[in-house]
Amino acid sequence: MEEEKSIFVEYLGSSPYVKVLDFLIQGQEFDYSMTEVARGAGVGWSAFTKIWEKLLNKEIITPTRTIGNAKLFRLNKKDIFVQKLIKFDWELTKMETGKLISNDLIKN
Repeated sequence: MEEEKSIFVEYLGSSPYVKVLDFLIQGQEFDYSMTEVARGAGVGWSAFTKIWEKLLNKEIITPTRTIGNAKLFRLNKKDIFVQKLIKFDWELTKMETGKLISNDLIKN
């Protein structure tokens, strides 16, 4: 069974980097452990750890708290790049929703 792709992944491709960003954008109000992000994004661990380092270095993600041995992170919504990425995701979604509504009105 093939999982349904988000509009973000549909437009930008299903590379591990895009899938991790998509997962973090969708769950932007929550914080996650590295394992939760890798699983949620459907990305293998070795590829994920390389991506994670980039996200940390660019401050796209930020640590939030530690529970036991698990460090939790979330999307850094204070970062201008992240703000624009979230807005881009929203605009893509609005555009595609508009197309679906338009096509549905034409069919009816």
